[in-house]
Amino acid sequence: MKKTLLGHTGIEVTVAGFGVLPIGPSQLALPVEEGARILRYALSAGMNFIDTAQYYRTYPYISRALGDGEFDDVIICSKSLCGDYDGMIEAIMEARSELRRDVIDIFLMHEVRSGQLEKREGAWQALIDAKKRGLVRAIGLSTHHVDITEAAAEMKELDVVFPLINCAGLGIRRGNAFASREEMMAAIAKCHAAGKGVFSMKAFGGGSLTANYQEALDYVFSKPEIDSVMIGFGTTAEVDDLLHYLDGSMAPDYNPDVSHKKVYINQEDCEGCGSCKAACPAGAIFYNESGLAEVNHEKCLTCGYCSPVCPVRAVIMY
Repeated sequence: MKKTLLGHTGIEVTVAGFGVLPIGPSQLALPVEEGARILRYALSAGMNFIDTAQYYRTYPYISRALGDGEFDDVIICSKSLCGDYDGMIEAIMEARSELRRDVIDIFLMHEVRSGQLEKREGAWQALIDAKKRGLVRAIGLSTHHVDITEAAAEMKELDVVFPLINCAGLGIRRGNAFASREEMMAAIAKCHAAGKGVFSMKAFGGGSLTANYQEALDYVFSKPEIDSVMIGFGTTAEVDDLLHYLDGSMAPDYNPDVSHKKVYINQEDCEGCGSCKAACPAGAIFYNESGLAEVNHEKCLTCGYCSPVCPVRAVIMY
């Protein structure tokens, strides 16, 4: 698989990476050995870039997949939601221990929202210090927000940014409002021009755009400002699809069969705001005993009306 430099970091990554969230406890909850097998399949096919996070609880999958040195050149990005100095340092140390690596290639502040840069100043200082100490090679942030992506371009110590972007503009925010894909691409372009490494998330909008597979991928892979595209995988067949797309062997009319997929609400992301429930024409979304949204699959039409209105991209399809 083709490789590219991630901004000015000197870190070389494949143009597509493996997002491990789908194989973990929050989604498919695959046995560790099965999830590790899928990850090893992708790595053996030439992919060298992995995205994970402290709260994904997927470190065991990665550790098992990497084995005892066969894939030492794989680039690992992790991230943490911690907002304070000590919490972020602990998160880095946890990743080093669980992944059995003295140095984590990339570590990020996870899902930074509008107004949070100041609130998470302690965590950001921890990342700066961790890089100085040689615990991580590059630092940055992940975000769904245009204004945070714009701010990232101006952050002197920031090496990489991991923004949400897709052809339909699903999940893109500016403050408390939705924003467009054009606004996010303009912010991404600013980061790219500033020498920041850019790798993108949610090309399929959490699964909602998978039925338009090639259109979704054409959009993100056509952007020279995006160094690498992180894709979430749950099966080896999904890895094969991506490989066929990238090597040009995919039939021009191919789209994967999504008839078996269902809509779910990620309970770790849901904030119980009610937007999805209000948008559902079938009355399939209800509040559970925790006050979070869930889907009654006997009523769900898989129409997708709920997905665009979720402010935190908790509505997913797999």
